[in-house]
Amino acid sequence: MATLQQIRKFIATLPEATEQDHHGFPSFRVANKIFATLPDLLHLNIMLAEPEVRMALEIDSDAFQELRWGQKLSGVRVEIKRANFSFLTDLISLAWSRKAPKNLLQPPSDTA
Repeated sequence: MATLQQIRKFIATLPEATEQDHHGFPSFRVANKIFATLPDLLHLNIMLAEPEVRMALEIDSDAFQELRWGQKLSGVRVEIKRANFSFLTDLISLAWSRKAPKNLLQPPSDTA
């Protein structure tokens, strides 16, 4: 079971992640690109590619459902209280990494 407080705390640990308004609702961004939105206090929308959407639906169809922008599959809508927090953070991390600049994805170079 996840909580909104846990989700916000986790997102704050992601490099350069910010929370900004998006048409009256909170959005979570990296490099000004949205990787998740909070349409209300009960749900989180996570922007994912189709393979990750299918995986989430197979693992937990009670907590996750398809999120569409028009006809396009754009991610998952999560019922926060039903979602496993560990799995949810994995999906948020995937969404963040899809939007993050390459320099944030590369591990620090070893100068030794």
